[in-house]
Amino acid sequence: MIKISFKQGTLLIQGNVRVPNAVWDERSGSFRALAMYYRDTVNYLKKSKIQFEDNVLDLLPCPDLAAAYEASGQKLKLRDYQAEALVSWGENDKWGVLVLPTGSGKTLVGIRAIAGCNTPALVIVPTLDLLEQWKKQLEGAFSMEIGQLGGGEKKILPITVSTYDSAYIHAETLGNRFGLLVFDEVHHLPAAGYRSIAEFSAAPYRLGLTATYEREDELHSELNRLVGGKVYEKQISELAGGHLAPYIIKRIAIALTEEERKEYEQHYSVFLNYIRKTGMIMKGPQDFQKLVMKSGRDPEARKALLARNTARDLAFNSDSKLEKLKEILETHKDDRVFIFTEHNRLVHLISREFLIPAITYRTPAKERSSILEKFRAGSYRAVVTSKVLDEGIDIPEANIGIIASGTGSKREYIQRLGRILRKKEGKEAILYEIIADETTETGTAKRRKEAVSTQRNPGNTVKESQMKRKKSADETESTESTESTESTESTESTENTESTESPGGGSSAHI
Repeated sequence: MIKISFKQGTLLIQGNVRVPNAVWDERSGSFRALAMYYRDTVNYLKKSKIQFEDNVLDLLPCPDLAAAYEASGQKLKLRDYQAEALVSWGENDKWGVLVLPTGSGKTLVGIRAIAGCNTPALVIVPTLDLLEQWKKQLEGAFSMEIGQLGGGEKKILPITVSTYDSAYIHAETLGNRFGLLVFDEVHHLPAAGYRSIAEFSAAPYRLGLTATYEREDELHSELNRLVGGKVYEKQISELAGGHLAPYIIKRIAIALTEEERKEYEQHYSVFLNYIRKTGMIMKGPQDFQKLVMKSGRDPEARKALLARNTARDLAFNSDSKLEKLKEILETHKDDRVFIFTEHNRLVHLISREFLIPAITYRTPAKERSSILEKFRAGSYRAVVTSKVLDEGIDIPEANIGIIASGTGSKREYIQRLGRILRKKEGKEAILYEIIADETTETGTAKRRKEAVSTQRNPGNTVKESQMKRKKSADETESTESTESTESTESTESTENTESTESPGGGSSAHI
Protein backbone atom coordinates (compact mmCIF):
# COMPACT_ATOMS: atom_id res chain seq x y z
CA MET A 1 0.00 0.00 0.00
CA ILE A 2 1.35 3.39 -1.00
CA LYS A 3 1.35 5.95 1.80
CA ILE A 4 1.61 9.70 1.29
CA SER A 5 2.15 12.16 4.14
CA PHE A 6 3.26 15.73 4.77
CA LYS A 7 6.61 16.72 6.25
CA GLN A 8 8.07 20.24 6.40
CA GLY A 9 6.59 21.46 3.16
CA THR A 10 7.08 18.25 1.22
CA LEU A 11 5.21 15.04 0.40
CA LEU A 12 6.66 11.74 1.57
CA ILE A 13 5.59 8.97 -0.81
CA GLN A 14 6.34 5.58 0.75
CA GLY A 15 6.07 2.52 -1.44
CA ASN A 16 7.50 1.11 -4.62
CA VAL A 17 5.96 3.71 -6.92
CA ARG A 18 7.51 6.80 -8.40
CA VAL A 19 5.06 9.58 -9.13
CA PRO A 20 5.62 12.67 -11.33
CA ASN A 21 7.61 15.55 -9.74
CA ALA A 22 9.05 13.24 -7.05
CA VAL A 23 12.69 12.32 -6.42
CA TRP A 24 14.23 9.62 -4.25
CA ASP A 25 15.29 10.75 -0.76
CA GLU A 26 17.92 8.51 0.81
CA ARG A 27 17.41 9.94 4.30
CA SER A 28 13.72 9.03 4.53
CA GLY A 29 13.88 5.99 2.28
CA SER A 30 10.99 7.29 0.20
CA PHE A 31 10.16 9.43 -2.78
CA ARG A 32 9.73 13.12 -2.00
CA ALA A 33 8.03 16.02 -3.79
CA LEU A 34 7.12 19.60 -3.00
CA ALA A 35 3.79 19.77 -1.20
CA MET A 36 2.30 21.89 -4.00
CA TYR A 37 2.14 18.70 -6.11
CA TYR A 38 -0.26 17.01 -3.69
CA ARG A 39 -3.31 17.29 -5.91
CA ASP A 40 -1.36 16.12 -8.98
CA THR A 41 0.00 13.16 -7.01
CA VAL A 42 -3.47 12.09 -5.84
CA ASN A 43 -4.90 12.41 -9.35
CA TYR A 44 -2.02 10.38 -10.78
CA LEU A 45 -2.51 7.55 -8.27
CA LYS A 46 -6.27 7.50 -8.83
CA LYS A 47 -5.95 7.44 -12.62
CA SER A 48 -3.34 4.71 -12.36
CA LYS A 49 -5.71 2.75 -10.11
CA ILE A 50 -3.03 2.45 -7.46
CA GLN A 51 -4.35 2.08 -3.94
CA PHE A 52 -2.91 4.54 -1.47
CA GLU A 53 -3.32 5.85 2.05
CA ASP A 54 -3.57 9.64 2.19
CA ASN A 55 -2.36 11.32 5.41
CA VAL A 56 -1.32 14.65 3.91
CA LEU A 57 -3.98 17.18 4.89
CA ASP A 58 -4.52 18.01 8.53
CA LEU A 59 -7.06 20.77 8.02
CA LEU A 60 -8.00 23.11 10.84
CA PRO A 61 -11.44 22.36 12.35
CA CYS A 62 -13.74 24.60 10.36
CA PRO A 63 -17.40 25.64 10.64
CA ASP A 64 -19.68 25.69 7.60
CA LEU A 65 -18.31 28.83 5.94
CA ALA A 66 -20.97 28.88 3.23
CA ALA A 67 -23.74 28.87 5.86
CA ALA A 68 -21.92 31.49 7.95
CA TYR A 69 -21.67 33.77 4.93
CA GLU A 70 -25.36 33.38 4.14
CA ALA A 71 -26.33 34.01 7.75
CA SER A 72 -24.16 37.12 8.15
CA GLY A 73 -26.51 39.31 6.13
CA GLN A 74 -23.44 40.74 4.36
CA LYS A 75 -23.76 38.73 1.16
CA LEU A 76 -23.45 41.21 -1.70
CA LYS A 77 -24.57 40.69 -5.27
CA LEU A 78 -21.66 40.10 -7.59
CA ARG A 79 -21.14 42.40 -10.56
CA ASP A 80 -21.22 40.65 -13.93
CA TYR A 81 -17.43 40.58 -14.35
CA GLN A 82 -16.91 39.34 -10.78
CA ALA A 83 -19.27 36.44 -11.42
CA GLU A 84 -17.53 35.69 -14.73
CA ALA A 85 -14.15 35.71 -12.98
CA LEU A 86 -15.27 33.19 -10.37
CA VAL A 87 -16.77 30.93 -13.02
CA SER A 88 -13.49 30.99 -14.97
CA TRP A 89 -11.58 30.14 -11.80
CA GLY A 90 -13.99 27.31 -10.98
CA GLU A 91 -13.67 25.89 -14.49
CA ASN A 92 -9.90 25.77 -13.96
CA ASP A 93 -10.38 23.45 -10.97
CA LYS A 94 -10.21 26.40 -8.55
CA TRP A 95 -6.66 27.29 -9.50
CA GLY A 96 -5.56 30.51 -11.18
CA VAL A 97 -5.14 34.26 -11.12
CA LEU A 98 -7.90 36.84 -11.63
CA VAL A 99 -6.60 40.16 -12.98
CA LEU A 100 -8.98 42.97 -12.00
CA PRO A 101 -8.31 46.73 -11.69
CA THR A 102 -7.88 48.42 -8.34
CA GLY A 103 -11.30 49.39 -6.97
CA SER A 104 -13.16 46.69 -8.91
CA GLY A 105 -13.92 44.54 -5.85
CA LYS A 106 -11.19 41.88 -5.75
CA THR A 107 -11.71 41.40 -2.02
CA LEU A 108 -15.38 40.51 -2.55
CA VAL A 109 -14.34 37.96 -5.17
CA GLY A 110 -11.94 36.44 -2.65
CA ILE A 111 -14.64 36.29 0.04
CA ARG A 112 -17.03 34.50 -2.33
CA ALA A 113 -14.29 32.03 -3.23
CA ILE A 114 -13.71 31.28 0.47
CA ALA A 115 -17.43 30.72 1.05
CA GLY A 116 -17.70 28.58 -2.09
CA CYS A 117 -14.77 26.31 -1.26
CA ASN A 118 -16.01 25.93 2.33
CA THR A 119 -12.60 24.87 3.60
CA PRO A 120 -10.03 26.52 5.89
CA ALA A 121 -8.52 29.46 4.03
CA LEU A 122 -5.26 31.38 4.35
CA VAL A 123 -5.26 34.87 2.81
CA ILE A 124 -1.78 36.24 2.10
CA VAL A 125 -1.23 40.00 1.64
CA PRO A 126 1.90 42.17 1.20
CA THR A 127 1.27 44.87 3.83
CA LEU A 128 -0.13 45.29 7.33
CA ASP A 129 -2.60 47.87 5.98
CA LEU A 130 -4.03 45.23 3.65
CA LEU A 131 -4.02 42.68 6.46
CA GLU A 132 -6.24 44.95 8.55
CA GLN A 133 -8.56 45.68 5.61
CA TRP A 134 -9.02 41.99 4.79
CA LYS A 135 -9.58 41.09 8.45
CA LYS A 136 -12.27 43.73 8.82
CA GLN A 137 -14.13 42.64 5.69
CA LEU A 138 -13.84 38.93 6.49
CA GLU A 139 -15.15 39.47 10.02
CA GLY A 140 -18.19 41.23 8.58
CA ALA A 141 -18.74 38.65 5.86
CA PHE A 142 -18.57 35.56 8.09
CA SER A 143 -19.51 36.98 11.52
CA MET A 144 -16.59 35.15 13.12
CA GLU A 145 -13.16 35.82 14.52
CA ILE A 146 -10.45 35.96 11.87
CA GLY A 147 -6.93 34.74 12.56
CA GLN A 148 -3.84 36.87 12.04
CA LEU A 149 -0.25 35.99 11.20
CA GLY A 150 1.98 39.03 11.14
CA GLY A 151 2.29 42.41 12.81
CA GLY A 152 3.49 40.73 16.00
CA GLU A 153 0.54 38.35 16.23
CA LYS A 154 0.22 34.62 15.56
CA LYS A 155 -3.33 33.35 15.88
CA ILE A 156 -4.22 30.57 13.47
CA LEU A 157 -7.96 30.15 12.85
CA PRO A 158 -10.09 28.56 10.05
CA ILE A 159 -9.84 31.85 8.15
CA THR A 160 -6.49 33.54 8.73
CA VAL A 161 -4.89 36.58 7.13
CA SER A 162 -1.11 36.68 6.90
CA THR A 163 1.56 38.90 5.43
CA TYR A 164 3.80 37.35 2.79
CA ASP A 165 6.75 37.66 5.17
CA SER A 166 5.02 35.72 7.97
CA ALA A 167 3.55 33.11 5.63
CA TYR A 168 7.06 32.50 4.28
CA ILE A 169 8.47 32.02 7.79
CA HIS A 170 5.76 29.50 8.75
CA ALA A 171 5.30 27.81 5.35
CA GLU A 172 6.75 24.45 6.43
CA THR A 173 4.42 24.10 9.42
CA LEU A 174 1.19 25.50 7.91
CA GLY A 175 1.46 23.81 4.54
CA ASN A 176 -1.18 21.14 5.26
CA ARG A 177 -3.56 23.11 7.52
CA PHE A 178 -5.51 25.03 4.84
CA GLY A 179 -7.50 23.87 1.83
CA LEU A 180 -7.52 27.25 0.06
CA LEU A 181 -4.79 29.83 -0.42
CA VAL A 182 -5.79 33.35 -1.50
CA PHE A 183 -2.84 35.45 -2.69
CA ASP A 184 -3.72 39.13 -2.78
CA GLU A 185 -1.34 41.20 -4.95
CA VAL A 186 -0.15 37.85 -6.28
CA HIS A 187 2.57 39.48 -8.41
CA HIS A 188 4.68 39.41 -5.21
CA LEU A 189 4.55 35.60 -5.03
CA PRO A 190 7.26 34.76 -7.62
CA ALA A 191 9.95 36.55 -5.56
CA ALA A 192 12.69 34.08 -4.59
CA GLY A 193 11.62 33.68 -0.94
CA TYR A 194 7.88 34.11 -1.26
CA ARG A 195 7.39 31.39 -3.86
CA SER A 196 8.05 28.79 -1.16
CA ILE A 197 4.69 29.75 0.42
CA ALA A 198 3.01 28.10 -2.56
CA GLU A 199 5.60 25.34 -3.02
CA PHE A 200 5.42 24.15 0.61
CA SER A 201 1.60 24.11 0.71
CA ALA A 202 -0.58 21.14 -0.13
CA ALA A 203 -3.70 23.31 -0.43
CA PRO A 204 -5.74 21.87 -3.31
CA TYR A 205 -7.34 25.23 -4.16
CA ARG A 206 -5.48 28.46 -5.00
CA LEU A 207 -6.65 31.91 -5.99
CA GLY A 208 -4.43 34.80 -7.05
CA LEU A 209 -5.70 38.38 -7.20
CA THR A 210 -3.92 41.35 -8.77
CA ALA A 211 -4.38 44.43 -10.91
CA THR A 212 -0.90 44.02 -12.40
CA TYR A 213 0.00 40.50 -13.47
CA GLU A 214 3.27 41.15 -15.30
CA ARG A 215 6.57 41.76 -13.49
CA GLU A 216 9.48 43.72 -14.93
CA ASP A 217 11.78 40.72 -14.31
CA GLU A 218 9.32 38.42 -16.16
CA LEU A 219 9.03 36.12 -13.15
CA HIS A 220 5.25 36.22 -13.55
CA SER A 221 5.79 33.13 -15.70
CA GLU A 222 6.30 31.30 -12.36
CA LEU A 223 2.65 31.95 -11.47
CA ASN A 224 1.61 29.20 -13.90
CA ARG A 225 3.40 26.68 -11.70
CA LEU A 226 2.66 28.22 -8.31
CA VAL A 227 -0.99 29.18 -8.51
CA GLY A 228 -2.30 28.28 -11.97
CA GLY A 229 -1.63 31.26 -14.25
CA LYS A 230 -4.02 33.90 -15.53
CA VAL A 231 -7.60 32.64 -16.01
CA TYR A 232 -9.54 35.94 -16.24
CA GLU A 233 -8.72 39.59 -16.92
CA LYS A 234 -10.52 42.92 -17.02
CA GLN A 235 -8.65 46.11 -17.78
CA ILE A 236 -9.18 49.63 -16.48
CA SER A 237 -10.50 50.88 -19.80
CA GLU A 238 -13.28 48.26 -19.75
CA LEU A 239 -14.62 49.40 -16.36
CA ALA A 240 -13.85 53.15 -16.28
CA GLY A 241 -16.98 55.28 -16.33
CA GLY A 242 -19.08 52.30 -15.18
CA HIS A 243 -17.80 50.29 -12.24
CA LEU A 244 -14.78 52.60 -11.85
CA ALA A 245 -14.59 56.37 -11.91
CA PRO A 246 -13.96 57.97 -15.33
CA TYR A 247 -10.48 59.42 -15.52
CA ILE A 248 -8.19 61.79 -17.40
CA ILE A 249 -4.41 61.54 -17.65
CA LYS A 250 -2.49 64.80 -18.03
CA ARG A 251 1.20 64.65 -18.82
CA ILE A 252 2.98 67.93 -18.16
CA ALA A 253 6.49 68.64 -19.42
CA ILE A 254 8.60 71.07 -17.43
CA ALA A 255 11.97 72.50 -18.47
CA LEU A 256 15.02 72.32 -16.26
CA THR A 257 16.49 75.68 -15.35
CA GLU A 258 19.61 76.72 -17.25
CA GLU A 259 21.78 75.85 -14.27
CA GLU A 260 20.06 72.46 -13.80
CA ARG A 261 20.32 71.71 -17.53
CA LYS A 262 24.05 72.39 -17.58
CA GLU A 263 24.67 70.21 -14.53
CA TYR A 264 22.39 67.45 -15.83
CA GLU A 265 24.20 67.20 -19.18
CA GLN A 266 27.59 67.28 -17.48
CA HIS A 267 26.78 64.27 -15.28
CA TYR A 268 24.77 62.30 -17.82
CA SER A 269 27.53 62.59 -20.42
CA VAL A 270 29.87 60.76 -18.00
CA PHE A 271 27.40 57.89 -17.84
CA LEU A 272 26.80 57.81 -21.61
CA ASN A 273 30.51 57.93 -22.44
CA TYR A 274 31.13 54.91 -20.22
CA ILE A 275 28.27 52.95 -21.77
CA ARG A 276 29.53 53.72 -25.28
CA LYS A 277 33.15 52.93 -24.41
CA THR A 278 32.29 49.55 -22.90
CA GLY A 279 29.59 48.64 -25.42
CA MET A 280 27.04 47.92 -22.68
CA ILE A 281 23.40 47.75 -23.76
CA MET A 282 20.73 49.19 -21.45
CA LYS A 283 17.29 47.84 -22.30
CA GLY A 284 15.83 47.03 -18.91
CA PRO A 285 16.35 46.42 -15.19
CA GLN A 286 18.49 43.31 -15.74
CA ASP A 287 21.00 45.28 -17.81
CA PHE A 288 21.11 48.02 -15.21
CA GLN A 289 21.79 45.45 -12.47
CA LYS A 290 24.83 44.30 -14.45
CA LEU A 291 26.20 47.84 -14.26
CA VAL A 292 25.48 47.97 -10.51
CA MET A 293 27.39 44.71 -9.98
CA LYS A 294 30.24 45.90 -12.18
CA SER A 295 30.52 49.12 -10.17
CA GLY A 296 31.65 47.08 -7.16
CA ARG A 297 34.94 46.16 -8.86
CA ASP A 298 35.39 48.80 -11.58
CA PRO A 299 36.03 52.41 -10.42
CA GLU A 300 35.02 53.77 -13.83
CA ALA A 301 31.71 51.90 -13.66
CA ARG A 302 31.10 53.30 -10.19
CA LYS A 303 31.87 56.81 -11.41
CA ALA A 304 29.43 56.37 -14.31
CA LEU A 305 26.72 54.98 -12.02
CA LEU A 306 27.04 57.85 -9.55
CA ALA A 307 26.96 60.37 -12.38
CA ARG A 308 23.83 58.78 -13.79
CA ASN A 309 22.17 58.86 -10.36
CA THR A 310 23.05 62.52 -9.90
CA ALA A 311 21.55 63.35 -13.30
CA ARG A 312 18.35 61.50 -12.44
CA ASP A 313 18.14 63.29 -9.10
CA LEU A 314 18.33 66.63 -10.89
CA ALA A 315 15.45 65.64 -13.17
CA PHE A 316 13.37 64.24 -10.30
CA ASN A 317 13.82 67.29 -8.06
CA SER A 318 13.81 70.23 -10.42
CA ASP A 319 12.48 73.47 -8.91
CA SER A 320 10.25 73.68 -11.97
CA LYS A 321 8.41 70.61 -10.68
CA LEU A 322 7.67 72.29 -7.38
CA GLU A 323 6.34 75.37 -9.19
CA LYS A 324 4.08 73.22 -11.35
CA LEU A 325 2.99 71.20 -8.31
CA LYS A 326 2.02 74.45 -6.59
CA GLU A 327 -0.15 75.40 -9.59
CA ILE A 328 -1.91 72.02 -9.61
CA LEU A 329 -2.59 72.13 -5.86
CA GLU A 330 -4.07 75.62 -6.18
CA THR A 331 -6.29 74.40 -9.02
CA HIS A 332 -7.59 71.53 -6.87
CA LYS A 333 -8.10 73.25 -3.52
CA ASP A 334 -11.38 71.41 -2.93
CA ASP A 335 -10.21 67.97 -4.08
CA ARG A 336 -8.52 65.07 -2.30
CA VAL A 337 -4.97 64.62 -3.67
CA PHE A 338 -2.33 61.87 -3.56
CA ILE A 339 1.20 62.96 -4.54
CA PHE A 340 3.57 60.14 -5.52
CA THR A 341 7.36 60.31 -5.75
CA GLU A 342 10.09 57.81 -6.47
CA HIS A 343 12.31 58.60 -3.48
CA ASN A 344 11.80 59.71 0.10
CA ARG A 345 13.89 62.87 -0.12
CA LEU A 346 11.43 64.48 -2.52
CA VAL A 347 8.58 63.36 -0.23
CA HIS A 348 10.07 65.34 2.65
CA LEU A 349 10.89 68.32 0.42
CA ILE A 350 7.26 68.54 -0.78
CA SER A 351 5.97 67.97 2.75
CA ARG A 352 8.02 70.89 4.11
CA GLU A 353 7.35 73.19 1.16
CA PHE A 354 3.55 72.75 1.10
CA LEU A 355 2.87 71.63 4.70
CA ILE A 356 1.43 68.32 3.49
CA PRO A 357 1.57 65.18 5.70
CA ALA A 358 4.04 62.59 4.43
CA ILE A 359 3.96 58.79 4.51
CA THR A 360 7.10 56.73 3.85
CA TYR A 361 8.25 53.27 4.89
CA ARG A 362 9.66 54.90 8.03
CA THR A 363 6.26 56.28 9.13
CA PRO A 364 5.01 54.35 12.21
CA ALA A 365 1.85 52.31 11.58
CA LYS A 366 -0.18 54.32 14.09
CA GLU A 367 0.82 57.64 12.52
CA ARG A 368 0.14 56.30 9.02
CA SER A 369 -3.36 55.17 10.01
CA SER A 370 -4.04 58.54 11.62
CA ILE A 371 -2.95 60.44 8.50
CA LEU A 372 -5.09 58.30 6.20
CA GLU A 373 -8.12 58.54 8.49
CA LYS A 374 -7.86 62.35 8.52
CA PHE A 375 -7.46 62.27 4.75
CA ARG A 376 -10.66 60.21 4.43
CA ALA A 377 -12.50 62.58 6.74
CA GLY A 378 -11.33 65.66 4.87
CA SER A 379 -9.14 67.11 7.64
CA TYR A 380 -6.20 66.67 5.26
CA ARG A 381 -6.78 67.39 1.60
CA ALA A 382 -3.47 65.99 0.36
CA VAL A 383 -0.89 63.32 1.27
CA VAL A 384 2.57 62.88 -0.24
CA THR A 385 4.16 59.43 -0.36
CA SER A 386 6.83 57.35 -2.06
CA LYS A 387 5.99 53.69 -2.77
CA VAL A 388 4.20 52.61 0.38
CA LEU A 389 0.69 53.59 -0.78
CA ASP A 390 1.01 52.02 -4.23
CA GLU A 391 -1.01 49.01 -3.05
CA GLY A 392 -4.04 48.24 -0.93
CA ILE A 393 -5.30 51.66 0.16
CA ASP A 394 -9.09 51.95 -0.05
CA ILE A 395 -9.98 55.67 -0.11
CA PRO A 396 -12.82 56.45 -2.56
CA GLU A 397 -12.59 60.16 -1.66
CA ALA A 398 -9.23 60.51 -3.46
CA ASN A 399 -9.81 61.89 -6.96
CA ILE A 400 -6.54 63.59 -7.93
CA GLY A 401 -3.18 61.85 -8.31
CA ILE A 402 0.10 63.61 -9.06
CA ILE A 403 3.18 61.64 -10.06
CA ALA A 404 6.08 63.97 -9.27
CA SER A 405 8.60 61.25 -10.11
CA GLY A 406 8.54 57.52 -10.78
CA THR A 407 10.05 54.60 -12.66
CA GLY A 408 9.08 53.14 -16.02
CA SER A 409 7.32 50.27 -14.26
CA LYS A 410 3.88 49.63 -15.78
CA ARG A 411 2.85 47.87 -12.58
CA GLU A 412 3.67 50.88 -10.41
CA TYR A 413 1.86 53.18 -12.83
CA ILE A 414 -1.34 51.13 -12.89
CA GLN A 415 -1.29 50.89 -9.10
CA ARG A 416 -0.92 54.64 -8.71
CA LEU A 417 -3.71 55.30 -11.17
CA GLY A 418 -5.82 52.76 -9.30
CA ARG A 419 -5.53 54.75 -6.07
CA ILE A 420 -7.93 57.39 -7.48
CA LEU A 421 -10.34 55.20 -9.46
CA ARG A 422 -12.63 53.87 -6.75
CA LYS A 423 -16.20 54.68 -7.72
CA LYS A 424 -18.02 57.54 -6.02
CA GLU A 425 -21.09 59.46 -7.19
CA GLY A 426 -20.17 62.34 -9.50
CA LYS A 427 -16.45 61.65 -9.34
CA GLU A 428 -14.04 62.17 -12.24
CA ALA A 429 -10.42 61.32 -11.49
CA ILE A 430 -7.38 63.11 -12.86
CA LEU A 431 -3.84 61.73 -12.87
CA TYR A 432 -1.07 64.27 -13.47
CA GLU A 433 2.46 63.33 -14.47
CA ILE A 434 5.08 66.05 -14.06
CA ILE A 435 8.01 65.14 -16.31
CA ALA A 436 11.36 66.88 -16.78
CA ASP A 437 11.61 67.32 -20.54
CA GLU A 438 14.69 66.30 -22.53
CA THR A 439 15.90 64.05 -19.71
CA THR A 440 15.71 60.30 -19.09
CA GLU A 441 12.29 60.94 -17.51
CA THR A 442 10.87 61.37 -21.01
CA GLY A 443 11.71 57.76 -21.89
CA THR A 444 10.59 56.58 -18.47
CA ALA A 445 7.18 58.21 -18.97
CA LYS A 446 6.91 56.68 -22.43
CA ARG A 447 7.51 53.17 -21.08
CA ARG A 448 4.92 53.43 -18.32
CA LYS A 449 2.44 55.11 -20.71
CA GLU A 450 2.13 51.75 -22.46
CA ALA A 451 0.41 50.43 -19.33
CA VAL A 452 -2.77 52.32 -20.23
CA SER A 453 -2.33 53.02 -23.95
CA THR A 454 -2.35 49.29 -24.72
CA GLN A 455 -5.64 48.96 -22.84
CA ARG A 456 -7.53 51.64 -24.72
CA ASN A 457 -10.25 50.56 -27.12
CA PRO A 458 -12.30 52.68 -29.54
CA GLY A 459 -15.35 54.17 -27.87
CA ASN A 460 -14.01 54.07 -24.32
CA THR A 461 -14.93 56.96 -22.06
CA VAL A 462 -11.35 57.26 -20.89
CA LYS A 463 -9.59 60.44 -21.98
CA GLU A 464 -5.83 60.63 -22.02
CA SER A 465 -3.40 63.47 -22.64
CA GLN A 466 -0.01 62.53 -24.04
CA MET A 467 3.18 64.46 -23.54
CA LYS A 468 4.91 65.41 -26.80
CA ARG A 469 8.36 66.81 -27.14
CA LYS A 470 8.46 70.60 -26.48
CA LYS A 471 9.73 72.85 -29.24
CA SER A 472 10.47 75.63 -26.75
CA ALA A 473 10.28 76.15 -23.00
CA ASP A 474 6.88 77.82 -22.98
CA GLU A 475 5.23 76.34 -26.05
CA THR A 476 2.09 74.23 -25.76
CA GLU A 477 1.28 71.62 -28.40
CA SER A 478 -2.01 69.80 -28.82
CA THR A 479 -2.45 66.52 -30.66
CA GLU A 480 -6.13 65.47 -31.11
CA SER A 481 -9.09 66.26 -28.93
CA THR A 482 -8.04 64.03 -26.03
CA GLU A 483 -4.31 64.75 -25.93
CA SER A 484 -2.35 67.81 -24.80
CA THR A 485 1.08 68.95 -23.64
CA GLU A 486 2.02 71.59 -21.12
CA SER A 487 5.46 73.08 -20.50
CA THR A 488 6.76 75.36 -17.82
CA GLU A 489 9.99 76.92 -16.60
CA SER A 490 11.31 78.10 -13.26
CA THR A 491 14.70 78.83 -11.71
CA GLU A 492 17.17 77.83 -9.00
CA SER A 493 18.76 74.50 -8.13
CA THR A 494 17.59 71.28 -6.55
CA GLU A 495 18.46 68.56 -4.04
CA ASN A 496 19.42 64.96 -4.56
CA THR A 497 17.19 62.04 -3.65
CA GLU A 498 17.75 58.72 -1.89
CA SER A 499 16.91 55.40 -3.47
CA THR A 500 14.42 52.80 -2.31
CA GLU A 501 13.69 49.23 -3.31
CA SER A 502 10.53 48.15 -5.07
CA PRO A 503 8.13 45.67 -3.44
CA GLY A 504 8.53 41.96 -4.04
CA GLY A 505 12.28 41.87 -3.60
CA GLY A 506 13.54 43.52 -6.79
CA SER A 507 14.86 46.83 -7.99
CA SER A 508 12.70 48.86 -10.32
CA ALA A 509 15.52 51.13 -11.46
CA HIS A 510 15.73 52.13 -15.11
CA ILE A 511 18.06 54.41 -16.95
